[in-house]
Amino acid sequence: MNKRHRPLTARRAKIRLFLFARRLQRRTPDLSLVRLWLFAVIIAAATAYAVILFRSSINAVSMLAYGADEEMFASGAAAVPFLRSVAVPVLGGVIVSLILYLADRFGWLAEGRGQGVADVIEARAVKDARISLRAGAAAAVVSAISLGVGGSAGREGPAVHIGATLASFLDRWFSFSLKDRRTLLGCGAAAAVAASFNAPIAGVLFALEVVMGSYALSVFGPIAAASVTAVIVTRSTLGDHPAFAAPEYGAVFPVDALLSAALGLICGLAAALFLYSLETMTEKVREAADRVRLSYIFLPPIGGVVIGLIGAFYPEVLGVGYEAVTRTLAGDYGLRLLVILLILKIVATAVTLSCRFGGGIFSPGLMIGALAGAAFGLVVNMAAPDGTASPAFYAMIGMGAACGAIMGAPISTTLIVFELTGDYAITISLMVAVALATLLTQSLAGKSFFHWQLSRRGYDLSDGPQGVLLQTIRVRDVMAKMEGPDLDKEAHRLHAHASLGEALARLDALDEAGLPVVDEKAPAEIVGYLSRVKALKAYNKALIASHVDYHR
Repeated sequence: MNKRHRPLTARRAKIRLFLFARRLQRRTPDLSLVRLWLFAVIIAAATAYAVILFRSSINAVSMLAYGADEEMFASGAAAVPFLRSVAVPVLGGVIVSLILYLADRFGWLAEGRGQGVADVIEARAVKDARISLRAGAAAAVVSAISLGVGGSAGREGPAVHIGATLASFLDRWFSFSLKDRRTLLGCGAAAAVAASFNAPIAGVLFALEVVMGSYALSVFGPIAAASVTAVIVTRSTLGDHPAFAAPEYGAVFPVDALLSAALGLICGLAAALFLYSLETMTEKVREAADRVRLSYIFLPPIGGVVIGLIGAFYPEVLGVGYEAVTRTLAGDYGLRLLVILLILKIVATAVTLSCRFGGGIFSPGLMIGALAGAAFGLVVNMAAPDGTASPAFYAMIGMGAACGAIMGAPISTTLIVFELTGDYAITISLMVAVALATLLTQSLAGKSFFHWQLSRRGYDLSDGPQGVLLQTIRVRDVMAKMEGPDLDKEAHRLHAHASLGEALARLDALDEAGLPVVDEKAPAEIVGYLSRVKALKAYNKALIASHVDYHR
């Protein structure tokens, strides 16, 4: 009896032991997740120190050029002689051109241009979440010189690229999965924004909203840890100070919420004008360069002449413009000067970026919004001096409205303004203005600044992950390799480098179940075959993987 039941008892014991081991395994922390969080913190600390070094580099260049750091840039530029005001951006442009030339020759920078947030988005969506360390270093040097000599741009875009570069560099040593690499890119971006603005919440939301394009729970934790770590490092090094001191704007009345809606529409128009000016200026500059057969690499000195001439008369538009924003919030500028500075800031930024100086658009967006808001507030106060808020109130509202509309990031921009000023009393008015400004800009311009940059490189991210997959999966990645007789000139075919979207569209147009694939270098030689069924299977598989990345 005992002998007969012994095998059964042993089998039950093994089953129970197996089930216990499975339960224990499920309750044991995933070591890969622990490693991801650990590297998120490491990347954040490294990014914070890199951003501090980047800001110090800008200050070193501006001190050499104008005798003032970026916080007193306008005052320093106003104190130098006219010829020096014009010569500094031109000389800086020559140095930037030299760096771009060398970086292009050695293959460090794609197309011999600086890099920023759009390149991080492209790396996340298209390029397996990898960024070259050499490209990151060269782009940082170009941006530091560009901003230090007076280029009208922002430091935050290059800072985001620096953070993403450090994340990608560490990945090369420790080999993360594609999903984790994307998460670490977001960690670098969040840390850079948090360190730049001393704004941990905004850093998290910027990375999720702009870079990742997703609010998945699996990426929120590491990105939040990175943002908090970066702020801790920055505050321990530089102190806990908001980027701008919130001004005293007095009482706020119910009518100010309605007036903020009107200001949102005005800022939406200003943002659309800025995007249109930048796009038009870029096209005109390239057409002129092509006409005289001038390499785009040598455009910065030419742009430096225009920037120098503008800055010689209105130094407030030079550099990141933080001093001008502070003085706008303090009410130091009259209506006429506000309007002039608003127009010149748009022009100077368009010239700076179209002529290949390095820099981003966050700081110009803040200044454009502050100027527009302050001008609007002065007009409102002239019409109703006792029943409305002060111009400083509307300047803060304008900062968020214009910047959010330009970047296409209303959520993170709203919180950035809160954390920049430390003032949460403007919540309702700011949200109304940002929403209307973003809606109007999207209606007029069709896309944000970053998506406009990506569209120039052949990528349209407006359709979400499914649209990206159709653009980035290539026929050569999913075709069945084979050889066959050379094709006739009239025979239908697919090119190996074509996107999956192009291939499916061609199969539908020809009503074919499949087509032979050829290489672009040998258009008659068959290198593979792609069927409609296999193309759709590849697309469905990629959609499932994308869904997991974006929602878990």
